[in-house]
Amino acid sequence: MKKIGKNIIKHIESGSIAEEMGVMPGDFLVKINQQIIEDRLDYEFLSADDFLEVELEKMDGSQWVLEIEKEVDEELGIIFTNEEADKTIQCHNKCIFCFIDQMPPGMRESLYVKDDDARLSFLQGNYITLTNLTEKNIDKIRRYRISPLNISVHTTDPERRIQMLNNRFAGNALTLLKKFHENHISMNLQIVLCPGWNDGEMLDQTLKDFKKIIHSVVSIAIVPVGKTKFREGLPETGSITKEIAKKTLNQISEWQQIYIEMTGEKKAYASDELYLYAGEDIPEASFYDSFSQLENGVGMMALFKKNFSDYLKKMPVVRKKEPIKISVATGTLAAEYINKIAKKLEQKVLGLKIEVFPIENNFFGKTITVSGLITGKDLIEQLKNKPLGKYLLIPENMLREGENLFLDDVTTDVVSSELGVAVMACPIDGIAFIRKILRISALNPKIRSVEKNGKTHCCSSRSSQCREVNFF
Repeated sequence: MKKIGKNIIKHIESGSIAEEMGVMPGDFLVKINQQIIEDRLDYEFLSADDFLEVELEKMDGSQWVLEIEKEVDEELGIIFTNEEADKTIQCHNKCIFCFIDQMPPGMRESLYVKDDDARLSFLQGNYITLTNLTEKNIDKIRRYRISPLNISVHTTDPERRIQMLNNRFAGNALTLLKKFHENHISMNLQIVLCPGWNDGEMLDQTLKDFKKIIHSVVSIAIVPVGKTKFREGLPETGSITKEIAKKTLNQISEWQQIYIEMTGEKKAYASDELYLYAGEDIPEASFYDSFSQLENGVGMMALFKKNFSDYLKKMPVVRKKEPIKISVATGTLAAEYINKIAKKLEQKVLGLKIEVFPIENNFFGKTITVSGLITGKDLIEQLKNKPLGKYLLIPENMLREGENLFLDDVTTDVVSSELGVAVMACPIDGIAFIRKILRISALNPKIRSVEKNGKTHCCSSRSSQCREVNFF
């Protein structure tokens, strides 16, 4: 039986509607409510209705039509694959700022995959450039009201966008944005700021053009270009200086006021990196209308600080029976900020010493200053023979999701062995940061003391006093 292009059911969730209806692995999913299922996007939207007609082709070739009544958004419990539809649509741009094109050879193959797939924009939050959208894709977005779309715009000037993306189809972005706006599709927009290309007056023009669609815009992120030392063959772009960062922040502030008058929301936000480059304080969490672009580093540090501060206020002062040292490794850009946070925690946990180590990125180049691109080799080389204590805390974005691999395929076990410390990854969250450090510091001692109401109380795990203040 020909299987190419068919939706082959691989798994049925236990206790699901599909299991009750006799759907089996190996069956083929054909239609829902008389609509052909071309991919997972069709399935996700069509299966959300409360009444379904599900057409299947059984393994023996017979046709089944199942009538199903269910709660809206109740899952059918079908997991399927499609050899053709599951192929990721690749990016055909050659952007001047593309990080993948700035990586050295010899890294794991998955790191070189460039997707530009509208389906993944909705399903996984990926950003798309719109350069390979077909009319069929656009019709599906409009028909399903797929929202929000995450779109990399960079500039609305047609000629400049063609140059920046090195793609002759890149000049119609604003036309497509208007079409989505007319069809009530909400959007998160991204601008990678490349000095000399899309900053200054060009940025003003782009933000001015966004006024035409602003009521469909959830947020606009302006993030600085990342430049590695592996840029051979790519056009030159300027670097983000303190002066450029300050000027850009002022521009964004002016446009925020314009957008507030139009919508009641700021809409446009600079990434945290721009504030750090400018030497300016990160705004408070209340500054952000929402945190729609945390993955772009917009408001991440403000949210971290808020969660950290709120949790810290609830903590009593704790005195360790014996001093303990914990080391933290992070990128050079955020190291000072993290160090200030760490000092506040030390004031709550007496006897705790947290030392923050800024790690320079020798692998990609020192212009890369964020923690998520630090390699295991750089950690080992820069922390070797340093007084780290017993524990080294790293942000979990240094590692491949769900694994213990750094970008250079060095494992945390190797780093641990080379440095002689336990390496522990921590979510980028203020509460998680406190809890991780407190758990580490409480791994061995059975007795600790608590300062409360100006008095020191000796405290063991059996004490009610301990249970009341047990943040470990």
